Formats: sequence, C-alpha cells, structure tokens
Amino acid sequence: MTRVYDWGGGAQYSERMSNAELFDALPDLLLLVKRDGTPVAHAGGRGVSGLGCGTRDGQFAPAWSESTAALVRQLARKAIANRAPFEARFSEREEEYEIRVNPQGPERAICVIRPTLRAVGDASLESTGEHRQFQLGRRGFLRRFKESLSVASLRERPIAVAVLYIDEIADIAEIIATRVSEQIMSQALARLPARPADSSPNWYLGQLADNLLAVVVEDADRDAVEACVAAICSSLRGPIAVGDAEFRLTPYAGVSILGVDASNPRVLLDHARAAAAEARRVVSRNVFFFSDTMQLKSLARIDIARELRDAIASRAIRLRYTGRHDLRTGRRVAWVGYVRWLHPLRGEIRPAEFLRVAQTTGLATSLSRSVLAHLPQDFAELTARSDSDVRVSLGALRDHVLHEDFVADLQRFLAEGAVPPARLELRIAEKAFVARDSSDLRSLQRLGVQFVVDEVGRGVSSLVALARAPVCGLQLDRAWVRALRSDDVARNVCRAGIAIANALSLTPIATGVDDAEQRDALLELGCRFGIGDLYSGVSSDVAALPPAAESA
Repeated sequence: MTRVYDWGGGAQYSERMSNAELFDALPDLLLLVKRDGTPVAHAGGRGVSGLGCGTRDGQFAPAWSESTAALVRQLARKAIANRAPFEARFSEREEEYEIRVNPQGPERAICVIRPTLRAVGDASLESTGEHRQFQLGRRGFLRRFKESLSVASLRERPIAVAVLYIDEIADIAEIIATRVSEQIMSQALARLPARPADSSPNWYLGQLADNLLAVVVEDADRDAVEACVAAICSSLRGPIAVGDAEFRLTPYAGVSILGVDASNPRVLLDHARAAAAEARRVVSRNVFFFSDTMQLKSLARIDIARELRDAIASRAIRLRYTGRHDLRTGRRVAWVGYVRWLHPLRGEIRPAEFLRVAQTTGLATSLSRSVLAHLPQDFAELTARSDSDVRVSLGALRDHVLHEDFVADLQRFLAEGAVPPARLELRIAEKAFVARDSSDLRSLQRLGVQFVVDEVGRGVSSLVALARAPVCGLQLDRAWVRALRSDDVARNVCRAGIAIANALSLTPIATGVDDAEQRDALLELGCRFGIGDLYSGVSSDVAALPPAAESA
C-alpha cells in the first residue's frame, strides 16, 4: 500500500507501507484463534493496551483473566459450529471491550477486540465509589442489549429487560411543546439513582422513543430485578419544575426474563412491552412480569376497540351519576356524571379499559360528543328530584377538550336550551386544562357555565394558568384523597391543593370521601365539598352504582 502526504504547493511525499505495518497501526486487536481459543496470530491492538497484550517466544501472550479467555474460547466454538459471527462485551482491569468473532473455516476464527464506552460516570462520581449507568440512544441500546443476551446465554447467567411507558411525555409533546417534553425527560434521566461500584445488580438504560425507556438488568434474580426497576420508577416519579409549571411523570413498568419468557431479543422486548401495557391498563405502580395470559388480554382489547366504535354509533355508552355533597350538612349540590358502558355480553366494562382504548384509537372525541348528546335526557330526570340550584357536572375527555371545535360543540349544545348554562358544570383534567388556551372558554363562562379543574395533583400543575383561567373549583385527585389519613405525602398534597384553591378564591372539591373519618379529615384541611361512598345511599336512580374513578 502507498501512503501519500501533501505538503502544500503541489509537493507530495509518498512511501510504500507493508500490510504488516498497516495492521500493526490499527487500534483494534485482531486475533486468529483456534477452535479452543488459542491465538495463532495477531495484529494491531494499540487501542487496547489495557489488556496487557504482549508476545512470548514470538507468540501472542495476552495477560487477561481466565473468564475472558473462557469467553473467547466459547465465542470461537460457537461461531465455528454455527458458521455465523457472534458478538459480546467483557470487562478487563476495569475497562470494557467489545469482541466480534467470525468463523474462518472449520478450525479457526478471527476475533476483533476494540475498547468501548465505560459505564463509569465523571471523576466526582468515581471518587465517591458510585457508577452512573449507561443512558444510550435506540441504536446503541439495541446493540448492547444483543451483546448482553449473547454473554448471558454463553455464561448461563440470568438477565432481564424492563420497558417503561411514560404517558405524560407524549402528552406534553403533543399539547405543549416537544422542547418542553425533551427538557423534562432529560431532567428525569439525569437524576436516576447512582449505583455503588461494588453493588449489584448492574443495569443500563436506553431511550427507545420519547415516552419509552428500556432497562437491562444483568446477573440478577427476580426479586433483585423488581427492586431495581421499582427504584428507577420511583426516581422518575419525582416532581420536575419547568418554568412556572410542575410536572409529575408516571412510569408503567413491565419485565421479561431471558430463558423464561423468550431467548430472542426482539421477542423479549415485545413481551416486556406487553407487561408494561398491562401495568398501564390497570394503572398500577407495581412492576409487572410477563405471562402468557397477557397476550390473550391484548387480543381482547382489539375486540373491545371494534365494539367500542359500534357502541358510540348506537349511543350505548351513557353516564351514571353520583352526588357531590356539602361535607358539613350532607346537602347535595351537584350531580356528577361518569361514563358507563353496559356491554350486552361482557357486562359492565371498566372505564379504565375502554377510555384508554378510545384515546389510542382516536375515538375519544366521538365518545365525548356522544355522551354530551345524552345529557338533556339525563338532566330532565335528575332535576325532577333535585333542588333548583343543583348543577349537573360533565367531564369532557381530553381529546375533545383540546379539539378546535370543543367550544363550538358546547355553544351548539347550550343553544338547544335543554340544559340551562347556569346549571352546567364542565370538569377538565388539570394536564389538559393547563395545555389549553383558556381565553376561548370565557365565552362559555359568560353564559353561566362553570369550570372545575379535575385530577389536581396528578401529572402537571401551573399556578399561573389556574390563576388566570375562568374556573370556579379544583377537584383533588382521588388517589391522594383516599390515602391522606395513612400517608403523610398524600396529606401534604391534599393540604397544598386545598390551600391553592382557597388562595385563588376557588372551591376545593374532594373525590373518595368514603367514610365519616375521611370527611372530618377533609373538613379539618378546609375542604367543604366532596364525592364518595359515604353518600352512595343518596345517589340518583338514573344509575345506582358506586362512584367511579374515571371521568368522561
């Protein structure tokens, strides 16, 4: 090979470089090994000096550990037997390397060894003995994931992959800005827990999509995997402040295990996704492990999506109502409607199941409009047994709230005159309310319609948006209310939500008032109105069911 140097001004200098010199200049280490892993020739290796490579009696003599030698031997045998290349990753003297083995006939193979990124963070973390885990892009993660599976299979070590869905990231990107969602995700990943250098299990993380993370947990049993993934989820749930808004992420985690659920990388990831989807469907903070029944549930949801479209067209999905009461006097002040789907064969389908299907299939706006069309008939039945000042409360689905025709739909509905504007209340989830320009809602407010911000304390909040918006009340998230007597964090969240409402001259409302002790605790915090099982005996006959957690 001829090497040419350009010295400028057209002057050139060239020299002939032998193949041996060329290979010796390579940073990667090239080895020709026998089936038993014994090197018979070598070249290059300037970039892998940490392996302690050298020669003895003219032969290549690596000073690596027995585990590395065993890995080379296993990869060589496997590559030759399968007539296909194999890759892996290994550590030697606190350095990490990649190895790729290609078969060369029935007895030999070529090994290429190169240095890779270290899983160690900056110098400040090294001084404290802590390691920062890898946070890889999609391609980098998938490549290392395959290598980890290869090594785990060869060494017969356990390994698991977890998939984490984070719904709020996609919501924020869609209804606020992609830049904000990326900033939130960066902050969340930056504060993931550090791992002491001598602890286990080892794990690394990759971002497969804006709202999808994958975590590989190496050399750990089921309990250790669950504890590791749960700790990561707990870190992601912490509040994140961006500007004047505060965001809370809700990760849903699913896990699949090599050798138990699958051995193929793609199938293993698919199974982890299925487990995460199940955790997301039932709105659980627990780490879900894959099982065969989850595939059957996925097929059932496909059927539900098809039947949901028919149910919306035939107006088979209606509202059921429960009363909102004055916590001191017990007087009913509003009828609060929640969606109800009585399927002719399946019976009642939980709102958590079909509302999520409606969102993912683009049917949410149609469903919200269908429910709105039923409201005049329900209102006539409810007012026949209520005081003249009792309102009817409807929760519009987020997709409808953010639709450009939302206000126009409400104006047309009110123009029909079946429901007086002064008797109508609209509940809007906080994360949808913050994302929407509230100025166009003022036309409805001037007609007498009242707005209540629902699910306060879940996901995202903004004092500036609430202070400027035409709202009359804040409805605390049910999960926080039900836990306030047993959980100090829940009590503090409820106290803060009530204080914000009072400071902004808004009415605090609680959901999940299930007994007298809960009622008294809320009154002590300054909340006057609530919904819950405590008042289920005085619910409307329109739908005599206990209150639901999901709003329409």
